Amino acid sequence: MKSESSSDFAPDVRKGVRQRAAQILVALLLQAAILCLTSGEFGWLWGWLYVATYVAGIAVNSVFMLRRPEQVAERGRAGFQKNWDKVVSLAWGLLFFFILLVVAGLDERLGWSPDLSLGLQLVGLAGFALGLALFSWAMIVNAYFSTVVRLQSDRGHTVCGSGPYRVVRHPGYAGAILQGLAAPLLLGSLWALVPGTVAGALMVLRTVLEDRTLQKELPGYEDYVRRVRFRLLPGVW
Repeated sequence: MKSESSSDFAPDVRKGVRQRAAQILVALLLQAAILCLTSGEFGWLWGWLYVATYVAGIAVNSVFMLRRPEQVAERGRAGFQKNWDKVVSLAWGLLFFFILLVVAGLDERLGWSPDLSLGLQLVGLAGFALGLALFSWAMIVNAYFSTVVRLQSDRGHTVCGSGPYRVVRHPGYAGAILQGLAAPLLLGSLWALVPGTVAGALMVLRTVLEDRTLQKELPGYEDYVRRVRFRLLPGVW
């Protein structure tokens, strides 16, 4: 099969891909800067492991996602977004990408939390990587995975029932919740579990509201709900 080059993509797709790449790069640089500045340590091992895990996950994700550049472009563009989603997603982003990291960095500098064992921090690293992998898997198999809650009728939006979507209806959110709970352990900060847990609660709320939206607006989703009973955790909810 002939591979597509970037010159084969429509101008709006190329623009969207560039926007998404810029967003990811800026987010990574900001996270690294927050951890370095708040901890006061440029050589903070666990901080760099956090960033390196993200970079590795994005690198693997890109290998698959760039085969569908229109989906990357969708995530790079600002489209119509439900009003409730604007509030929930903004609050989650602030908690996960800013407050959690600030608290963890200050905790490293000021020693608010007791020293966590190496084993517990490695568990945090493994959980963070697993959450990132689950999030990426959901993104790769679902051609309509987006940063905002909207019906993508312009792209022929249909229900995805493959991969992790055969087990739970919102595997991407499950991965995000796991990341929010594991990152504080990886960074050695019990206090960072506070914003991490609140961020997780917001993802649960977003799951409920998005599920209602899709049942009302996406053809075939109600049948999917009857087939896949659980939203986030198999056998529980």
